[in-house]
Amino acid sequence: MIKWSNRFLQLAALVATWSKDPSTQVGSVIADDKNRVLSVGFNGFPRKVLDSKVLYEDRDSKLNRTIHSEINAILFADSDKLPGSTLYVTAPPCVRCAVQIIQCGIEKVVCYAPSPKMVERWGDQMALAQELFREAEVIYLEHAHE
Repeated sequence: MIKWSNRFLQLAALVATWSKDPSTQVGSVIADDKNRVLSVGFNGFPRKVLDSKVLYEDRDSKLNRTIHSEINAILFADSDKLPGSTLYVTAPPCVRCAVQIIQCGIEKVVCYAPSPKMVERWGDQMALAQELFREAEVIYLEHAHE
């Protein structure tokens, strides 16, 4: 199983490079229990919204406009296939994503362990997301970067 987790995390890392965000690129892959890719997503602005470099450089503007990779992957998936699936993501999910991951029926989240800088900035968000995963019985696993 670790072989597949590594493959899907590597694919999520590739998908992350599609993001136009110069400082934070996150990618997600959703797979079913037969290791078939159901969807992918990366962080970025919604379609038809101005996608200017200036807006990515303004942190507040960027944070307010960005759809996280997890949500993009969920939005582009066939929702009937999500229950029981696994989400592979290059960074630990935030609370905003965790509630939607739980709601759509994803049963397992596999991500890379956060960097110390990420923990410093987003540690409370990540901790609450993990608490929600425990309550909802969503399996949460962190992998070291290869």
